[in-house]
Amino acid sequence: MKTLENKVAIITGSGSGIGKAAALLFAQEGAKVVVSDIQEEHGKAVVEEIKSQGGEAFFFKADTSKPAENDALVKATVEKYGKLDIAVNNAGIGGPLGMTGDYPLEGWQKVIDINLSGVFYGMHYQLPAMQKNGGGVIVNIASILGMAGTRFSPAYVAAKHGVVGLTKATALEYATMNIRVNSIGPGYIMTPLLTNALDEATLKQVEALHPIGRLGKSEEVAELILWLSSPKSSFVTGSYYAVDGGYLAQ
Repeated sequence: MKTLENKVAIITGSGSGIGKAAALLFAQEGAKVVVSDIQEEHGKAVVEEIKSQGGEAFFFKADTSKPAENDALVKATVEKYGKLDIAVNNAGIGGPLGMTGDYPLEGWQKVIDINLSGVFYGMHYQLPAMQKNGGGVIVNIASILGMAGTRFSPAYVAAKHGVVGLTKATALEYATMNIRVNSIGPGYIMTPLLTNALDEATLKQVEALHPIGRLGKSEEVAELILWLSSPKSSFVTGSYYAVDGGYLAQ
């Protein structure tokens, strides 16, 4: 029997990067996957890839920064598959760079809306659906910058720290309801979010920040997401797991 046989999973931001890798892996492990992204073309391509490999999935376009769209995503999932077992709140952006005193206010608001409020809105609608189903699992994608700081990204650092704290609070609230909630802190991962933002010289500098000597791969993060979403981690809730090539050990 596959690890996620007969499970239904929502994965936000799954049109590319870590979310895409998780969607493909979940489908391989037997889950029915709801691929959600604001990039409709990318999301539908992931669904087609899943189906070509014999998996089951459908695409639902949703902007996680909007409460109503999170609500609609959960309702569409339950309508299509009858339940919700797993939610991976992965959608996020890097946002602008700048000193806190000069940071653009609209940039701050956008990063907080997507990277922090989007996770809250997601869980706000996911949790009641899971309660009706008798339990479930939520994995929130934070960052190494949910545990450490860095210059020139005050909004991103604040949002990801917030995700870690929000995860802990929610895990405590639902621990007796058979709902587990954990967060993951990826290091710098070779995804479009990173490669589109940095030139080759800067990427080399970022690689050097990791004791393991390279950037991470989306598939490596997806394996941790899978474990946290599976019965193999049944005694794990309220935890934060780094997958960072040793970054936080320094």
